[in-house]
Amino acid sequence: MSELEWQHVLDTSGLLCPEPVMLLHNSIRDAEPGDVIKVLSTDPSTQRDIPKFCEFLGHELLSTSRVKESYLYWVRKQSG
Repeated sequence: MSELEWQHVLDTSGLLCPEPVMLLHNSIRDAEPGDVIKVLSTDPSTQRDIPKFCEFLGHELLSTSRVKESYLYWVRKQSG
């Protein structure tokens, strides 16, 4: 898979629930509609929390990936 383009990077490595999702919420609020945020995390609970966050608030989870002990997510802010 070729890597997706993004406008913002959020590195939450080393942080535990609920901090990664709280920081993602802040990043989404500051982003423009349609922007993609690449999220890096080491917290396994983000595998559950970030998809639920996107579903609940209507943002698009474009892709997920795992590289060793890191979890990567590409989230597109809803357009409207």
